[in-house]
Amino acid sequence: MYTSGMAKIAAKTVFKTILLTSGWAKNIAVEVDDGGIISNISVGETGGIDGIAIPGIANAHSHAFQRAFAGKTEKRGKDGDDFWAWRKVMYSALKDVGPEELRAIAAQLYVEMLKSGYTGVAEFHYLHHQADGTPYENRTAMSDALITAATDTGIDFTLLPVLYMRGDFGEAGVDDDQRPFTNSPDDYSALLQMLQGKCQIGVALHSLRAVPEEIVREINSVSAGGPIHIHIAEQVREVNHCFETHGKRPVEWLLENADVNAAWNLVHATHINADEVAGIAESGATVVLCPTTEANLGDGIFPLENFLKAGGRYAIGSDSHVSVDPREELRLLEYGQRLTLKRRAIAGENPGATLWQGALGAAAMGDALDGIQVGARANIVVLDENSPAIAGCKGDEFLDALVFAGQPSPVRDVMAGGVWRVKDYHHPGEDAIKAAYLSTFNKL
Repeated sequence: MYTSGMAKIAAKTVFKTILLTSGWAKNIAVEVDDGGIISNISVGETGGIDGIAIPGIANAHSHAFQRAFAGKTEKRGKDGDDFWAWRKVMYSALKDVGPEELRAIAAQLYVEMLKSGYTGVAEFHYLHHQADGTPYENRTAMSDALITAATDTGIDFTLLPVLYMRGDFGEAGVDDDQRPFTNSPDDYSALLQMLQGKCQIGVALHSLRAVPEEIVREINSVSAGGPIHIHIAEQVREVNHCFETHGKRPVEWLLENADVNAAWNLVHATHINADEVAGIAESGATVVLCPTTEANLGDGIFPLENFLKAGGRYAIGSDSHVSVDPREELRLLEYGQRLTLKRRAIAGENPGATLWQGALGAAAMGDALDGIQVGARANIVVLDENSPAIAGCKGDEFLDALVFAGQPSPVRDVMAGGVWRVKDYHHPGEDAIKAAYLSTFNKL
């Protein structure tokens, strides 16, 4: 099977047209060090590669195992359907997913991400144990499967092991279906220690309903400076139950009881009021929005316009993977606002350009810098200038066309961590990875 170890850092690449953090530029040489970091950017080079080079984007929220049943849970039950009914189907679907299956599913998913223009993924990983909750002999077996899938495909990767301790607010334990997710605080700390050095890692709390309050208050001391992720305020029922338990809404409680700062990533935060919008923006935390999943599950629509006016920071994720395409996430994010507010161009004068550049997601990955600049990860996407989707565009119009009319996809080449992972629309391992996925899916 192809592995990223076979690929080499592109030490110096010249781009005829490129979007730097300072703006659009021509004939730019980008140099990359052995760690995949941009070490120098120089002007005036000639003979560069054709195409429109733009910064790659991070998929800031992924549950890889859910790729195996995306699109296969759409039939409505006799009693109707909602998030909570879907969750029961999800629980039943994961019972036969072990390390081998997870590796095959994740590798297929990560190839799809790379080919769509995602250059990195933050994997919100809570499927730790066997179906009955029994740990694997190798306690990191499921984490290792994801790490191997990322290595095999070459996508930039941040693992977010998830702490999951209870079924809901005020409960002491979990349902049988949730046993594969659970760890005690001591077991969770041990898992983090065992994973040190294997890949870039952060920490994740599944949700306020799944983790005791004292753990939430102390999680900054566990994170060791890495990113902190949490599902929050996704469903109205969740918001109401939190208020019944604490007399506070979820984001309101979190902002008052935890040291929420720029390391934090609040996933969904769909149902928030004006005070919570202002509080998140002031904290410096990132809101991770997953519009295609939020639409698929009937979650609701995030108040993007007010959040942007408050100076809020955001990223995007494909979550349950009903779509694996940053264009679709950003398009639906803007369209949800247009449908709600009955106006166009909500995100900015060039909404596609504003949304793409605003959602690069370095903080969610635990990286310091976004975009194409010295010191940032060398994550670059090259659009095919001959694609009908972007024909006749210039400057920010390229990103407007990419987000709102980019079919078929003009994403031609993808560099992740300084290595070309996709060239001429092709990933070198895609055929073998697809075959392994199909074989695994047929067994499941």
